[in-house]
Parts: sequence; structure tokens; C-alpha cells
Amino acid sequence: MNTTEVKGNWNELKGKLKQKFATLTDNDLMFEEGKREEMMGRLQIKLGKTKEELHEIISDL
Repeated sequence: MNTTEVKGNWNELKGKLKQKFATLTDNDLMFEEGKREEMMGRLQIKLGKTKEELHEIISDL
């Protein structure tokens, strides 16, 4: 899944991520233009996953 697909479906993906990982909040999943890496860093810290693992999780949703 590329960045454009993620941006277009972000609200749906956000809901699925929150179902899968109950510890995530709306602030953790805030997607702002130009701040994608910052959001991915927050998710890496909160979930204890690598960047590659996060990309795989999001792609699998």
C-alpha cells in the first residue's frame, strides 16, 4: 500500500489499528501532511515495533 492509498483510507485504517492495538489513541494516529515520519516514530515507540513491521501491519489491514 503506497502513501496515497494510506492517506485516502486513513480513517478506516485508524479504526482498524485501534481495534488491533487497544493502547493507541487518536493522538498517536494523527496523520498530518509532512509529519508521517513523526507519526511512525510515535507508533514504533508505543508498540515496540520496527518501521518495517509497522508497514507490514498497515499493509495487511
